[in-house]
Amino acid sequence: MQFRRWLRPLAAATFLLQATLSAQWWTAGDTLNQEIGNATGGTLSLSLELRSRLEHRQSQTFGFDPDRSADFVRTRVGLAWKPASWLKIAAKLQDARAPFYGQNAPNTVRDPADLYEAYVELRGDAKRGFGLSAGRRVLNFGDGRLIGVPDWSNTARPFDHTRLWWQAGQARFEVLMVSMVRIRTGDFNRLNLGDRVWGTYNVLPELGQGHRAEVYILRHDQDASGGFTGQGTLGVNSFGSRWTGPIAAGWKYAVEGVLQGGHVGPATHRAAAWSSVVSKTVGKVETSVEYKFASGTAHPEDRSRDTTFDQLYPANHDKFGHQDLFGWRNMHNIRGLAAWHVRPKVTLSAMFDDYWLAQARDGLYNGPGRLIARSADGSAGRHVGQDLDFFATWRPVKPLMLGAGFGVFLKGEFIRKATPNVAPVYVYFFQTYSF
Repeated sequence: MQFRRWLRPLAAATFLLQATLSAQWWTAGDTLNQEIGNATGGTLSLSLELRSRLEHRQSQTFGFDPDRSADFVRTRVGLAWKPASWLKIAAKLQDARAPFYGQNAPNTVRDPADLYEAYVELRGDAKRGFGLSAGRRVLNFGDGRLIGVPDWSNTARPFDHTRLWWQAGQARFEVLMVSMVRIRTGDFNRLNLGDRVWGTYNVLPELGQGHRAEVYILRHDQDASGGFTGQGTLGVNSFGSRWTGPIAAGWKYAVEGVLQGGHVGPATHRAAAWSSVVSKTVGKVETSVEYKFASGTAHPEDRSRDTTFDQLYPANHDKFGHQDLFGWRNMHNIRGLAAWHVRPKVTLSAMFDDYWLAQARDGLYNGPGRLIARSADGSAGRHVGQDLDFFATWRPVKPLMLGAGFGVFLKGEFIRKATPNVAPVYVYFFQTYSF
């Protein structure tokens, strides 16, 4: 790696930091919203996000893609109108650009001036009774492992959705249909029900002493118009549950398990996944240890049976390392995280991940779930490698956050044998102003 590759991102980040800290407009958003609220009787509110990130990725996709130094600039402007306690109407515009990326930027980084959110919500704040939400919206269920918005991505696709629920205190029983918005760079994003998830997601009443449970049944349907490229269609049923609560001596747990059935084209689909994490805060340091598993297919040449886990629509940022190299498919992952709150506004974090393939003859998959590499005979082994990440955030004033991070990958046997045998390196600087 040549040093000059880092000069432009570093110089730009330094300029952005100096310009931001010398500004005096960081409280303008709260003042403006207060004036809008006073003028409209508290029914109208404004939101704004200005985010920029400069990053360098070396050895992208383990050498299958070229090195890239780029900037990502995202602007969101939203309005929410609440004329009554039971009614909310909201809309948000997003403009996502990557000026230094070059031609043919993918839809994960560039989507100029598009409708990001537009929805109606009925009785969203009610503590008891029915509620409804419909339209285009940001949604996150549980930890976002199956349905969540990947906000680290510059375009951060939301969902077209309909949700109907019954609220009873802290419990909620819900039926839903969500369809991931397909970003159309250079055109307006449109509804596409050829790729959708529908079913029920329920939060149960507290089980005592802080223990909570969520239970869901979700159906993922996808045809050719929704992006399915195989023969026939995809139809996957997910039966899952997530449990959280205290253990002892300040430790907390969160576990989630999923069983899947259905079909992938003509193949019978049977798969499973598991996630478990324990965490504790000691003084100013938050620590957690996590293990995740997602099944793979032992014999990919057998076209009648598929056992590779379908991760649906996940928000995978930080769940498989800070570099976001992998997804929840054919994977064993151990992760450790320590976040040190040095000051009330400054946090330093360190993350370690280790990865193995669940099945040696199945492939290694990226965050969106697409294949990176495969060893057809399994001779490349199962150990993928290790990821070391260090990152920091600083919030000098309430609406402003600054951050930087660095990550390096240590190659395992599979990467050495099944890819061009290079290890990714990731460095970034970012700033976000929002209210």
